[in-house]
Amino acid sequence: MKITIITVGKLKEKYLKMAVDEYSKRLSRYCKLDIIEVPDEKAPENMSISQEIIVKDKEGERILKYIKDNAYVVALEINGEDLTSEQLANKINKLGIEGKSHIVFVIGGSIGLSDNVIKRSNYSLSFSKMTFPHQLMRVILLEQVYRSFRINANEPYHK
Repeated sequence: MKITIITVGKLKEKYLKMAVDEYSKRLSRYCKLDIIEVPDEKAPENMSISQEIIVKDKEGERILKYIKDNAYVVALEINGEDLTSEQLANKINKLGIEGKSHIVFVIGGSIGLSDNVIKRSNYSLSFSKMTFPHQLMRVILLEQVYRSFRINANEPYHK
């Protein structure tokens, strides 16, 4: 299975880079992993709603150019479905059984995802109603994907 994570912005903090590297290494036993960083759009501090839409649309265009037609796209968004770790593992397993061998997870920028990205997605996933920094979300997502593969392989993983 191929897992692609498309994310807006670069990781800046060393500790986050180290965590991403660690989970990437762990995941290499289970899948082919690609992480694609698209540039974030420069935006003023206090944006109007129309300015936010413009920023999200520009970031969305950058995201969409990396999504292939046959990919199963999971948008991470606050209004998505809440799943337990076991339910996420089951979803990934079921997608593989259904022949969907390429899953793309999309993490938006600091103000979220464009409507076009959400429309292209096959599924919307929420990790919480809380707001997390999008750079930290990359680590959380990688950990949960790794946990999913461990669960699906009936391998132990701490709770």
